[in-house]
Amino acid sequence: MDVSEYTPTRDQYAYTFGGVPSVMRVRPGTALRLWSEDAFNGVLRSVDDLSSAKVDLRYVNPQTGPFYVENAQPGDTLVLHLVAVEPARDWGASAAIPFFGGMTSTDRVVTLQDPLPDTTWIYELDRDRGTVGFAARHSDHRIELPIEPMLGTVGVAPAGGEARSSLVPDRFGGNMDTPQMRAGSTIFLGVNVEGAMFSIGDGHYRQGDGEACGTAVEGAMTTTLIVELIKGSAPGWPRIEDDTHWMTVGSSRPMEDSWRIANAELVHWVSQLHGLHAMDAYQLCSQIAEVPVANVVDANYSVVVKAAKALLPAADAFGGMHADLRARARSLMTT
Repeated sequence: MDVSEYTPTRDQYAYTFGGVPSVMRVRPGTALRLWSEDAFNGVLRSVDDLSSAKVDLRYVNPQTGPFYVENAQPGDTLVLHLVAVEPARDWGASAAIPFFGGMTSTDRVVTLQDPLPDTTWIYELDRDRGTVGFAARHSDHRIELPIEPMLGTVGVAPAGGEARSSLVPDRFGGNMDTPQMRAGSTIFLGVNVEGAMFSIGDGHYRQGDGEACGTAVEGAMTTTLIVELIKGSAPGWPRIEDDTHWMTVGSSRPMEDSWRIANAELVHWVSQLHGLHAMDAYQLCSQIAEVPVANVVDANYSVVVKAAKALLPAADAFGGMHADLRARARSLMTT
């Protein structure tokens, strides 16, 4: 399988989902290798670079794309299989940004507290050891952490002609910030506009569940993916499948609503996969679900609800698309 490579120039980045012309037309079955800039647009390069001075909030989470998928129409299902998600630099940056994050006053959770100190951390990447190094700012502590690359943003254009900030997660995907968005995962997104108009970005070299301080180890990324299309069958919210789990994502505020959305989506999916009455699927999911919180910092909070395949009878979602793409990915990586 041939791979088409695309590296955007700075003026080609998108900062919304929707409202932006496509940068390339692709056919279903195409493999792409895409370079994406970090969430800070590459401006935090040392601990002396502070977000208040360097980061322009109009130009954060730059997206690579959007890509027009031929024959994609509203109501179809866009499928993206992440073959490889690889750090494109030897360092990543993280920051405590004033009035942003899960443990500080924000523009939506307003208190009389002063902002937390504007602080930047730089993580050096050791490719041979497969680690990024946390270096404390207020002591000499250093801790090596495993690299666990993921994409913070994967999404399509929203419905209704909307253009939504690349900081927002919603039905269209977007800035979900879930560590489940990693190599080996297959993402299913409902198509809202002709061509789907998908984009990716916001690479993280690693991130804890919740992304508590508001930023992960942010880094430029090279992502290899396969694009597919299923006519019809559009899910209402993003779904993810890997070799071990079925997963659904809800994004809203308050976080309980994100949890409810993802739970309802998983109940319906398990019901469909296994021919169960919805009440039986509800009972079953209540006993087996795992619920990693993806983010508690974005414009909407994202929650993933997942069910282990090992606890359920064998089933094929979307005609066995994930297994087919995994096989194609193995072939792609050996050529």
